[in-house]
Amino acid sequence: MEIVHIATPSEWAEAQRTGTLAPAGLATEGFVHCSTREQLPGTLDLVFCGAGPLFVLVLDSDTLVDVRWEGEPVAFPHVYGTIPTAAVIAVEEVTAPE
Repeated sequence: MEIVHIATPSEWAEAQRTGTLAPAGLATEGFVHCSTREQLPGTLDLVFCGAGPLFVLVLDSDTLVDVRWEGEPVAFPHVYGTIPTAAVIAVEEVTAPE
């Protein structure tokens, strides 16, 4: 199953600079929020409405160390730890809904 992470332009630029994706949620919640391709539209609507340009980072789930599927009633993939930019196999530009 395809796992994606939504990043702001500044988050993606920092990840490219450091080689590691470590969004703010990792420090505050202990994991990186991700979605499946099917969950992506709902995540964009619910969390990123009005955020402007964003990047959808398609992740190679085979290279991620600790992925847990959590949440009720629908489970979302959470990555416990940083994500190396080498795990990003595609980058797609999207604009958040208004």
